[in-house]
Amino acid sequence: MRQDGLVRCVKRDRPSPARQLVARNIRRLRTEREISQEELADRAELHRTNISKIERGLHAVSVDNLHWIATALGVEAADLLKR
Repeated sequence: MRQDGLVRCVKRDRPSPARQLVARNIRRLRTEREISQEELADRAELHRTNISKIERGLHAVSVDNLHWIATALGVEAADLLKR
């Protein structure tokens, strides 16, 4: 969006459908495996609060972290993007 000759970024008020899909898949797989957010964080070498934010769709997950989370869950990263 342009305003007064400057480019202004518009922050979206909700996560993208892709972020929500990843969040649901991570939470579903984690609960199916009966592991806590803390245990998943330890296995993926991430902080528990990051896992919590990712699962709630509040934090965009990087491709690298997507890989480490998937590995910790015993799935391929691509599986976290499937419906």
